[in-house]
Parts: sequence; C-alpha cells; structure tokens
Amino acid sequence: MDRNQLESLARRLLAGEVSLEEFLDETSCREIADLGDAQVDLDRPRRCGFPEVVFAEGKSVAAMEKIFEALLRNGADVLATRVSAEQAAGLLEKYPAARYNAVGRTFRIPGGGREGEGREGYEGKVTIVGAAVRMIQDVGVAGPHRLTANLPLLAESDAVVVVAGMEGALPSVVGGHVACPVIAVPTSVGYGASFGGVAALLGMLNSCASNVAVVNIDAGFKGGYVAGLIAKNMAKQRRLRDNPTSV
Repeated sequence: MDRNQLESLARRLLAGEVSLEEFLDETSCREIADLGDAQVDLDRPRRCGFPEVVFAEGKSVAAMEKIFEALLRNGADVLATRVSAEQAAGLLEKYPAARYNAVGRTFRIPGGGREGEGREGYEGKVTIVGAAVRMIQDVGVAGPHRLTANLPLLAESDAVVVVAGMEGALPSVVGGHVACPVIAVPTSVGYGASFGGVAALLGMLNSCASNVAVVNIDAGFKGGYVAGLIAKNMAKQRRLRDNPTSV
C-alpha cells in the first residue's frame, strides 16, 4: 500500500466509513494471499513495480475471480493473459467494466493501482515494430522503406519491441538504427522451414546487433513487460534528474 492509498484509508477511518478492525486488516503487512489453490503475490508492486499478472490458461472462472478479488482488495490493477473467449464471457458477468482483448487474449480490470499517474513530460516511451501493429505498421526486411520513414519515432524510444516471424531478421535491422534496447519477439508466423517460429528464434539469438535481447516464441507479453520496465525506470531517472527532491 503506497502513501496515497494509506492516506485515503486513514480519511475513511476518521470519517467512520471503515472500522478500526478493517483499517488494521488493510494496513497489516501482507505479502502473500493464501487462497488455497493459489498463492497471490501482493508485494510484487513494491518489489518489481507492477502487480502479479495472472496466467489464465487452465484456470476456472471461479479460481480467477478469487485471485482478482485478492489483487483488487490490495489496490492493484488486474491483468490476466491467455484468457479464452469462454473465460472472458464468465468474468465479464462479474466485472462488466473490465476490458477483454480477444486478439491478445488479455483481460484487464483497473483497480487502485498507480496506472496513469505518470507526471506529464516524464512518461517512458516504448515503440512496437512488426506486422499489423498500430504504431508502425507492416514493417519488414522486405519493405525497409517503411522502417526508415519512421526512424525519428524510434529514436525517441526508451525501448523498442520488434515482432517478426519468417527468418526473424527485422530486430537486427532495427537494432542497427537505435541507441536503446531492442526486445525481439519471434512469432510462429511462417511456412516451410520456419518450424513454427524456431527459425525466427534462432535468427534473433544470432543477431549481430549488440542491443538486441530475445524472448521466447510468441511471448509478446514478456516482450512488452520488459520494455515497460525499461521505460518506467527511464521515466523515473528523468524525473530525478530534473527534480532531485521529488519522490
């Protein structure tokens, strides 16, 4: 629980909106929520900067609801990955304000976390490059002109996530143009000798660009997570540089 959440809870205590027992329960040091069939890490936002992410594959809707409630009670935003359409339909009945992305199979519930509280001018910048991506669309080694046309956007980034299938050469090309980390995400897109993304994975692991780091096949979530950590820490450093007394 951060300072803002503690102050809010204290005001509710003074206003009589919560009892002393409820206040003590909420402010007690709890690092793990023991739900029987799940152990939810409640201390992860403090240690890592982001709440624990729920892996939904194989979990029942009832089990996920228990996990979600533990996170929401602790003031954390909820993010679940690998959520099927059937699971999402059941969860949306209880959480109608949640957002389900059918393409990415993610399920989000805004909680009491600090998302969106970044100070203006100090947000981290992440750019995603790959096929059918909203930011820089349909970039590939077969059409390098699309990449060069967007180099100013890449140059402003704290981290770049490059998604590619086939031979997986795109991260090396991007890495040669930027001075920030490039998170390479191989995908299972391809045919013939692509071996379900193995060819792209091996190509990226053998990149000659020293700023390229590689995650597993189709591990878009991990690529985005790592890039988010980089961007968040860079934004923090900029705030401290310009405002040494800021918290």
